[in-house]
Amino acid sequence: MGFEAVPIERVRDFWDRRPCNIRHSPRPVGSRGYFDEVEARKYFVEPHIPRFAEFEEWRGKRVLEIGCGIGTDTMNFARHGASVVAVDLSEKSLEIARQRAEVLGLRDSTRFHQGSAEELGSFVPVEPFDLIYSFGVIHHTPRPDRVMAELNHFARPGTKLKVMVYHRYAWKVVSVLLTEGKGQFWRASEMVARNSEAQTGCPVTYTYTRRSARELVERAGFKVTDMWIDHIFPYRLSEYTQYRYVKALPFRWLPSPAMRQLEKWFGWHLCLTAVKEVAS
Repeated sequence: MGFEAVPIERVRDFWDRRPCNIRHSPRPVGSRGYFDEVEARKYFVEPHIPRFAEFEEWRGKRVLEIGCGIGTDTMNFARHGASVVAVDLSEKSLEIARQRAEVLGLRDSTRFHQGSAEELGSFVPVEPFDLIYSFGVIHHTPRPDRVMAELNHFARPGTKLKVMVYHRYAWKVVSVLLTEGKGQFWRASEMVARNSEAQTGCPVTYTYTRRSARELVERAGFKVTDMWIDHIFPYRLSEYTQYRYVKALPFRWLPSPAMRQLEKWFGWHLCLTAVKEVAS
């Protein structure tokens, strides 16, 4: 199933209704305590993000973030000394991200733009960046190749690209197909999209193999230099939504080395690092 015909407005409305990670804290949205808890919870559940982003490596550099959401990674790039231009389709998400920058004293290091990354050059001034970063976003747009083509305009030879997309052969995909999909593997694309996020009904979610993810990036003129897989969510949702971390079976009894090996093969997050090639 392809998603090319899905109106971008449907995607925008989905994320406006519930921005990603907005329920990661019970504190009042917009408070310092709320933002601190959102960050702590996100990186506790996804500890590979700081390793992938390498926030400290971008001090004094210019970072373009595609799909910033409510700004957790944005703030970490900024607090480590980067100048960040952040883009998101959801105005509701950007409203919170802007408030976050104000509360954390990072307004001068961050600029925010609302719009579809498929038309990035129409609302963000075209200039080269040192890093283009997108974590878990490009697979939610109807035409990911258009986004990648746009990113090419914001890169110069040596610009680094870091992108996370969802992995097709993930534990989560199998789980969704066996539970929500009742084994209807011919409906895989539809069922995975609907259940890819905390809130059901996501209108667009592509998944990628190692090969197809590499092709997505390299068609846009970037050369993949590193690629790895991580992240299996191990917690029972009923307790997790109450801010308690109780592992589900079989993860409760799985030794840490075995869990790490399982994540390397069947994790949900396919993380690619690439470099803009010199034009031939």
